[in-house]
Amino acid sequence: MPRARNNVAAHRRHKKFLRQAKGNYGGRSRLYRTARETIQKGLAYAYRDRRNKKRDFRRLWIIRINAAARLNGMSYSAFINGLNRAGVSLNRKMLADIAIRDSKAFAELAETARSA
Repeated sequence: MPRARNNVAAHRRHKKFLRQAKGNYGGRSRLYRTARETIQKGLAYAYRDRRNKKRDFRRLWIIRINAAARLNGMSYSAFINGLNRAGVSLNRKMLADIAIRDSKAFAELAETARSA
């Protein structure tokens, strides 16, 4: 009796990876093994960088708030501490947006932080 090799499932598995690898260069889109390696590495990078993106944006917001705070004669840490003592609960994303778009409002926030 001939050996059954389960070709249908194997072809389906291979096609799944080759479909995902579309657009890659050379063998990375044509050869199963390299396509699979490329896809798995790409998925791992995507998983990692979804988390790193949050870090990167928080770092950017802090840099922007620090620059705006120093224009108003304060350090970043003094500004954030003053806001916390004054009971102003704005997150860093919003503070950075205010710093860029509305410098008068940010100056008022800096004054609030300074008085607290």
